[in-house]
Amino acid sequence: MSIKRKPKLAVWKFASCDGCQLSLLDCEDELLAVADKVDVAYFPEASSRVVKGPYDISLVEGSVTTQHDAKRIQKIRKISKLLITIGACATAGGIQALRNFKDVKEYISLVYAKPQYIETLDKSTPIASHIRVDYELRGCPINKRQLLEIVSAYLNERKPNTPSHSVCIECKRRGTVCVMVAKGIPCLGPVTHAGCNAICPSYCRGCYGCYGPMETPNTASLSQKFSDSGLNNDSIMRIFRTFNACAEPFRKESEDHETEEA
Repeated sequence: MSIKRKPKLAVWKFASCDGCQLSLLDCEDELLAVADKVDVAYFPEASSRVVKGPYDISLVEGSVTTQHDAKRIQKIRKISKLLITIGACATAGGIQALRNFKDVKEYISLVYAKPQYIETLDKSTPIASHIRVDYELRGCPINKRQLLEIVSAYLNERKPNTPSHSVCIECKRRGTVCVMVAKGIPCLGPVTHAGCNAICPSYCRGCYGCYGPMETPNTASLSQKFSDSGLNNDSIMRIFRTFNACAEPFRKESEDHETEEA
């Protein structure tokens, strides 16, 4: 009787803060259950153990910001049966994609004493701009339970059950009073993908859009609401330029409100 081989799992890092990988490690007991079902073949954040590919599942954190990484992600795609991008950096370019709106060479000259030694691309781009991605998991950082759901779905050969609605639905489910209606606080909840359980609104703060735009975001209507409440173009632009600034709906809306001073 042949023994069924465990699927091989690899976790890859590109330009990021490692927060999404730490979310995976934070799974604790659940991670042990996953480790019993898969062979964690490559995960430098957790272990020095390295098993060569190909891999059944590759989790990719971070954006592409160098020519070296642009070539590396192509190689990873070739040795990965299923490739899942995790977090805002991998799915939208991350907070570092704010560089995309300015001249990165100017920043380098101001920050580094010898900028001639710095090799970087002009833009920070999501993984999907370079290769085919099988599934995207949003968040800054990701929701660890959503990650476990995706891995579990793969192991059981079913479609992952992850939400497609906005943060507003999460506020309603937990009984959180709308901060925009009650207190006039700017909030990206109406156009942001669910997944955080509306953490910020529950503490009387507006949503920062950590999980990126939902499937059908009406950003123009929300911007009009911001404008009606007294926000100027510069303030509206800055609201959309945070963790997912270069996600297409947020990028376009911020550029519609960009001023020369910005």
